[in-house]
Amino acid sequence: MPLLGKIGSVFGTNFGCLFTRRMRIKEGMNRRTATKVIGGTMATLGLGVRAGWAESNTMLERTIPSSGEKIPVIGLGTSRTFDVGPSERKPLGEVLQAFVRGGGRVVDSSPMYGRAEETIGELCAELNLRDSLFFATKVWTRGREAGVQSMGRSFQFLRTKKIDLMQVHNLVDFETQLATIRAWKEEGRIRYFGVTHYEESAFPDLERVLRREK
Repeated sequence: MPLLGKIGSVFGTNFGCLFTRRMRIKEGMNRRTATKVIGGTMATLGLGVRAGWAESNTMLERTIPSSGEKIPVIGLGTSRTFDVGPSERKPLGEVLQAFVRGGGRVVDSSPMYGRAEETIGELCAELNLRDSLFFATKVWTRGREAGVQSMGRSFQFLRTKKIDLMQVHNLVDFETQLATIRAWKEEGRIRYFGVTHYEESAFPDLERVLRREK
């Protein structure tokens, strides 16, 4: 499934909720096909993007209530497809460039996606794309020290001093991880933070966390 719906619940000063979509390029898809998928999705949404990423880079956006910042509703997922070695990364760099030219910003990753964070960091550094992108990643582990180490590696792999959105995935030890994330947000290392879950059965638990943190 090339286009997945995802709810990312973002905490902020006013506890805003951010709703984003992830796009996942199918494993084994080449650059030309990947570009067509991204462009076709934008066209389906009526975003005025023509073949070859012509002049338009208009994309539907949503506002993050806690800050007023606007981000595109289309995001680029990196599970499996970006889990590749250095010799396989050049086509993915071209996909990232096409994504940015089309008005995309949100790139979603995770330590659970193998080498995806490392691939994104390397390509964005080489292509000077960091300032054009909104980095979202996750922590999915138990214990404070394990969480610190996991998030620290994400900064290292993404080659960034600031992560736009850090999410506690599947609510795993969320109270412990949120304590660290809040502290890092105060230090300016993280801009937004939240919780995620991929199963509908967990949505009531997500709601309880959101209401409690409000």
